[in-house]
Amino acid sequence: MAKLPSLTGKQLIATLALIGFEVVRIKGSHHFIRHVDGRTTVVPVHAKETIGPGLLLQILRDCEMNKDDLVGLL
Repeated sequence: MAKLPSLTGKQLIATLALIGFEVVRIKGSHHFIRHVDGRTTVVPVHAKETIGPGLLLQILRDCEMNKDDLVGLL
């Protein structure tokens, strides 16, 4: 298993966009993203703050991905 990368919200959204996720709406700092097949999640975007490992794992579960999939996209 790969180690979790340290990503900001903007970096994570850009990475997920590579596989078809797109931002559908924004409320404050929370970006709601959706894939065409129905998978959805929320990514917080705060200036220069990285997403913690627990939240990153939850986002990956929502996207039905694992750590290796994410590292492969980077």
